[in-house]
Amino acid sequence: MNGDFVNGQRWVSLSEPELGLGEVRGWGAGRVELEFGAVEEVKVYALATAPILRVKFKVGDEVVVRNGERVAVEGVEDRDGLMFYVGGGREFGEEELDAGMSFSKPEERLLAGMVDDLWTCDLRVQSLFRWSEVRGARVRGMLGGRVDLIPHQLAIVEEVCSRRSPRVLLADEVGLGKTIEACLIMHRLHLTGRADRVLILLPESLVHQWFVELFRRFNMMFSIYDEERCGGDREGNVFLESQLVICSIDFLVSRGELVGDVLEADWDLLIVDEAHHLESSEGEGGSVEYELVEGLAEEVKSLLLLSATPQQLGVEGHFARLRLLDSARYGDLEEFVKESRSYEEVAEALEVIEGGGVPEVGLFAEKSKRVEEGLTRLDEEGMREKLIGWMLDGFGTGRVMFRNTRKHLGGFPERRGHLVRLEGEDVFLAKVSWLVEFLKKNQSQKVLLICRELELVEELAEAILDRIDLKLGVFHEELTLIQRDRNAAYFSEKDGAQILLCSEIGSEGRNFQFAQHLVLFDLPGNPELLEQRIGRLDRIGQQGTIHIYVPYVVGDRGERYARWYDEGLDAFERNLPGGAMLVERLQKVDKQSLDEFIVESKRLRDELEGEMESGSFIGKDVKGAW
Repeated sequence: MNGDFVNGQRWVSLSEPELGLGEVRGWGAGRVELEFGAVEEVKVYALATAPILRVKFKVGDEVVVRNGERVAVEGVEDRDGLMFYVGGGREFGEEELDAGMSFSKPEERLLAGMVDDLWTCDLRVQSLFRWSEVRGARVRGMLGGRVDLIPHQLAIVEEVCSRRSPRVLLADEVGLGKTIEACLIMHRLHLTGRADRVLILLPESLVHQWFVELFRRFNMMFSIYDEERCGGDREGNVFLESQLVICSIDFLVSRGELVGDVLEADWDLLIVDEAHHLESSEGEGGSVEYELVEGLAEEVKSLLLLSATPQQLGVEGHFARLRLLDSARYGDLEEFVKESRSYEEVAEALEVIEGGGVPEVGLFAEKSKRVEEGLTRLDEEGMREKLIGWMLDGFGTGRVMFRNTRKHLGGFPERRGHLVRLEGEDVFLAKVSWLVEFLKKNQSQKVLLICRELELVEELAEAILDRIDLKLGVFHEELTLIQRDRNAAYFSEKDGAQILLCSEIGSEGRNFQFAQHLVLFDLPGNPELLEQRIGRLDRIGQQGTIHIYVPYVVGDRGERYARWYDEGLDAFERNLPGGAMLVERLQKVDKQSLDEFIVESKRLRDELEGEMESGSFIGKDVKGAW
């Protein structure tokens, strides 16, 4: 191609037409050098792949010369590779053309003859059609993550994403994938332009886990806002520096001067994980964390709250979180409790409608003209589905709260409880001796141990390492986030720690489904917290039987808790829904002996499970028992 180039010739870049006219300054060795005077830039192109086109004007075209004069071309002549033009009463060479002439507009490129061949044009058109199909796909964003396609998760994601600005509580039982559901919803809203600015508020211990999962599974790079990011003297609103933000709610509350900035940052979507920690009650108001989320909830269009135990703080706490989602629908606690008494009737009516029958719902019809009208038009196509939606929205939490349970999904691994009866005067030493022997016999197994306090974790680590040489990791609140993440990763490695000792913060959010052995060194007083602990192993992705070991010393307080959870609640081998509500009811039980209390616990568990199945699972009164 060397013979095609002459110094002074004018060429244009097809990939960057905004550069204007380029002038040949040299060529050879398979390259050509063009100077773009309008931008004072020199570019070198490989001849084999150069995206450049020779500029030749024809009679009738209008050109601009260096002095800015526009001239109509009246004649054209090619002299040894250089173009000369006649116009405006004079002759001028192409080197006198204004370097700022651009062919970036479609009509300019067309009039200048800068067109691609038909094959390239057809490829571009087909690409645009394909991209249009992708942008309009109902599953766009849902299929964009590196996740398994699990029906119960996709069903919730599809329903929530069908709303323009969704505001919902994701309340799947522990281990069923609320985080993945929230990320899929967020991903679709983001890709479809409904959530450009996203704020995720988390407990401090989960910040890095969410950050890694979002990057690894969804290729989304969030900014972590912490002391390092927000410290020092800053001007302006720091939360306007990034579109996608993860922040510890504890950090945000501790830095009160940042609260105003985060409230003014104009978010499209707010996600709050472990939302059951947001406390609020009638008369006393909400916690600082609750008030912060409440302020944000009033500003954002879309809101996702995540909690596997939404009733953990009682009916008032549950109502307060529903109020964050829809303050108009959930504005009065007493009315909410009163309404909840009819949940069982609503559930029964819905079953009749789904079965093709006509229910007796006079009470509901009186409260809703829409439902009353729907009952008279049940034979119309699609009316039954609409009526179900209206009743869930008007007489329950079905529109704002989504909850999957293991019982309805099925297919989860077996749980086996092992109560280990020990003797001895020193409870700690008796348990440690058993644990050391257990670790010796199970050297090839990963073992997760959870207890209440970090002091106990440190004491345990020292006692174990004094008796046996093994790889051990710890996980507690005095470690930095980086240290916790490293220790959790060390535990997950095949040749890493055999046992990970966790304080109570290890019972929320972390995923250890690669292990099958859980040691409960002590037992919590709240059954829902027990379920959170077991949920570290009993979750989607678990492939084996889960073995739960509960060592206790005869006569110790731990024996009573172990028997109560095992015999009264069957909590080690079966999922325990509604734990907080069960505790509320048990507080009113007046039994003298442990055996009597266990019998009553079993009865109340069965009773509550039946009520939750039928839908009547909200409190009987505002301040009383569940």
